[in-house]
Amino acid sequence: MTIPKESILLVDDEEAIRGILNKGLAMRGYICDEAEDGEQALAKLKAKPSDLVIMDINMPGRQGTEVLPDITSRFPETAVIMASGVTDTKIIAKCIQDGAQDYINKPFRFEQVLQSVNGTLDKRRVALEIQRYFQDMGKTNGSQAEPRRLFLGTVEALVNTLESLDNYIKGHSQEVSDIALSIGKQMEFSPEDMEDLRWAALLHDVGKIAVDPNILNKPGELTSSEYRHIMTHAVIGPNLVKPFVNDRVVDIISHHHDHYDGSGLDQKIRGKDIPIGARIVAVADAYQAMTSDRPYRRAMSKHDAMEELVWYSGTQFDPIIANILINRIKQQQLPINNLYSGS
Repeated sequence: MTIPKESILLVDDEEAIRGILNKGLAMRGYICDEAEDGEQALAKLKAKPSDLVIMDINMPGRQGTEVLPDITSRFPETAVIMASGVTDTKIIAKCIQDGAQDYINKPFRFEQVLQSVNGTLDKRRVALEIQRYFQDMGKTNGSQAEPRRLFLGTVEALVNTLESLDNYIKGHSQEVSDIALSIGKQMEFSPEDMEDLRWAALLHDVGKIAVDPNILNKPGELTSSEYRHIMTHAVIGPNLVKPFVNDRVVDIISHHHDHYDGSGLDQKIRGKDIPIGARIVAVADAYQAMTSDRPYRRAMSKHDAMEELVWYSGTQFDPIIANILINRIKQQQLPINNLYSGS
């Protein structure tokens, strides 16, 4: 017995393109439907939501970029791949920011489309599993008004499971959490703020489930479009966890790659306008990454990593927070993940 494949809605004003994709994807077991413009696509999704939409940007009537936010808001469980001959990185970034999981360029090879479809649907399944995981825990432990620490052990186990698939990032989020909490403790955070910081640090990279692993683990230098693709995790992650955490945690995850001087990618705030938890996670994340092996380099020594923190203080990092971490490392002379003893 064959396992039914997911449903795909093909949205393009060119009937020939829809036909080629429909035939090729149907031969691989996918259930395909077609729409010739954005309004027809929305009507078909309302009647019967699809698992995936492949949508052209340039169509008569409303552009695909205008229809995309409607799809992602009204049909949150539907993944979207945008297709276009346009290669403008700003348009690609805007599509990803508005909820598209991938972007393929025309004219495309069918193998390229199939790879994008398979990868996007794989990520969609993981994302839905995460959401259902949280929802099941909510049913088990009661309403979200109860202390979130009831969920913490489960969240830690979930993050550890996700990271265990990659030797380079195994344990990364837990170590970032330990570092962040050591800074928060030094800054005399309240128990509530410490709990928010811990959740945000543990979940700061959860959006990377939607990042192409080949790009994430690329041994060489990233292109500008590859870098933008990786950075979408700071948009996807908050959307994944928003139903299950408070707004402070969402804001920390959203801004954990912001630069203190405002020079980060597509950044709109700077300095102390960046949530303090995000400024802490930024420093903790960078230090943990620098002192760990990565596909493109060996781990730095603690001394060299501290020099990097000093060098980028005031530009990438909040200088006060960077200095607190440096002092904690010097004073403790312990593995960084042992600095926080809990409270």
